[in-house]
Amino acid sequence: MTTSSKLQGVIAAIATAVDETGEPDCARSVALARFLLAHGCDGLNVLGTTGEATSFSLEQRKRVMTAYRDAGLPLDRLMVGTGAASVADAIALTRHAAELGFAGALVLPPFYYKGVPDDGLVAYVEAIVTATAAKPIAIYLYHFPAQSGLPWHVRLVKRLIEAFGTRIVGLKDSSGDMAYAREAAALSPRFDVFPSTEAVLMQARSGCSPAASPPPPISTPICARGYGAAATPARSMPRSPSASCSTASRWFRG
Repeated sequence: MTTSSKLQGVIAAIATAVDETGEPDCARSVALARFLLAHGCDGLNVLGTTGEATSFSLEQRKRVMTAYRDAGLPLDRLMVGTGAASVADAIALTRHAAELGFAGALVLPPFYYKGVPDDGLVAYVEAIVTATAAKPIAIYLYHFPAQSGLPWHVRLVKRLIEAFGTRIVGLKDSSGDMAYAREAAALSPRFDVFPSTEAVLMQARSGCSPAASPPPPISTPICARGYGAAATPARSMPRSPSASCSTASRWFRG
């Protein structure tokens, strides 16, 4: 069993453009994606928090994914958010991402009910892994407890790696807790952690991972130059930076 190539480099969390009716504006979203990829991004995080994925319906999210494929964007450089409160929706979205050829699926925990036991979260991931076994896609856990109310805590991440092997390839950490990020990264030499703050850009030079929270059109060239200039680091964390932008959705509504 193989999964898509693992992502690395400066990865921007991209906004999803909307039209005046609130529908996803796929043409403008694709245009922004092309701009970011042409101006220093190694990859993109599509339909994450910045992309306001949970504000869209299942069919809207699938439509945006399909638009990226139909536009000929390099899906091997893109991860896409497929997590959902509904297990069935998470499975449908992850299958769609796999069928289209995205490099990875970014999976939130099922976020409405709080206090879900580890066994329940393992069952959630197992359902997604099993449903995509025929066409496997790399799974990146999305750790954002301030929004989801459910953490992918380190003991649980370790359990998931041990249970599902090469299907669980990394984690996007939006908690801002670098101690957590380092602990998670130390679980396995093949497990990549993407901290979501540009504040750690310089730490990439010694094995940590940068990110960008200003609008990517402004920050991307800076992050790309800083990351590209880094010498090969010792492995305290993988060189797999993630760039996210908290203001880009407002900037791009135009």
